[in-house]
Amino acid sequence: MMEGRPEEYMRDGSGEVRRVIQIGTRKSQLARIQTDSVAEKLKELYPDVRLEIVAMSTTGDKILDTALSKIGEKSLFTKELENALEKNEVDLVVHSLKDLPTTLPPGFTIGAVLKRENPHDAVVLHPKNAGKSLDALPANSVIGTSSLRRAAQLKKRFPHLDFKDIRGNLNTRLKKLDEKEDFAAIILAAAGLRRMGWENRISQILEPDDCMYAVGQGALAVEVRARDADILEMVSVLHDPDTVLRCIAERAFLKHLEGGCSVPVAVHTVVKDSQLYLTGAVYSLDGSDSLKETMQTGIAAAADGSPDEVDECVQRVGVTARKIPGEAQDKAERLGVDLAKLLLSKGAKEILTVARQLNDAR
Repeated sequence: MMEGRPEEYMRDGSGEVRRVIQIGTRKSQLARIQTDSVAEKLKELYPDVRLEIVAMSTTGDKILDTALSKIGEKSLFTKELENALEKNEVDLVVHSLKDLPTTLPPGFTIGAVLKRENPHDAVVLHPKNAGKSLDALPANSVIGTSSLRRAAQLKKRFPHLDFKDIRGNLNTRLKKLDEKEDFAAIILAAAGLRRMGWENRISQILEPDDCMYAVGQGALAVEVRARDADILEMVSVLHDPDTVLRCIAERAFLKHLEGGCSVPVAVHTVVKDSQLYLTGAVYSLDGSDSLKETMQTGIAAAADGSPDEVDECVQRVGVTARKIPGEAQDKAERLGVDLAKLLLSKGAKEILTVARQLNDAR
């Protein structure tokens, strides 16, 4: 039995489980796999709790003929799930953290950020190009990606290639790649491919020098009602300290830049020897103009004290990490803000403003 778990919530006076805990998720296969993995972890920790998964479609799932950066609405993959959370139709929701805005609607918080999968992007080649890498593809080969961030970095790194939007879930995009001759390759998150069991389709992992990743990429988040102390306590044991601190820094960086999916912003974080390193960059749409800097901070406090002695209830960039010392979280958040300020002092706002205007005009 695990110490400190909220047994009083899970059982009523007769010792029976008080109610079913309902977990909201998107309907896609990847979303279901991710949600099942979270449910399995909760079941291991709380074997007497009954869990039920509730799947639903979101705006981002329904609009498939428009680039994400052009739809012009935040919370594309989260709004319907949050509506269900607000109406008490579900008790918690599992998201890809990168889909969650840096400012959540009032009344919600991220109660858990799980250990991060590989956050890097991956190249998936058309079968006819098997064995090649991006730099070996013929000139004017078309690469599919729905991300301005990926396109901007890769245009700069591989100027001989052309980039085109491709929408749909992982299954749909792979089908478009394999069954047509439109694309020489597509770029996808390595974490999603691995969770789907499709590692064999990964032709190349893009290193940070080629393409840094999106804020929060590779991490799963559990969103809950901020006032629901019992559920918040229940899921808090899922937090992975290093992932939490990395993602707080990344989200603070993005928030202070006032970035989003309509502008190319990229990050790379590392925790090493009690230091948190954050590299952040902004790009023009074609990648020709960019700013990139790295900063670091000490986070030794994250390892201090027993988790049972820590009860940190302050929300930072949407995250409530109850078992991680507040000092370490504050340092991570400050790191993100300071790096954003550094880039803004060098002209990041101008680069992002032009990128946003050009994207809106496309």
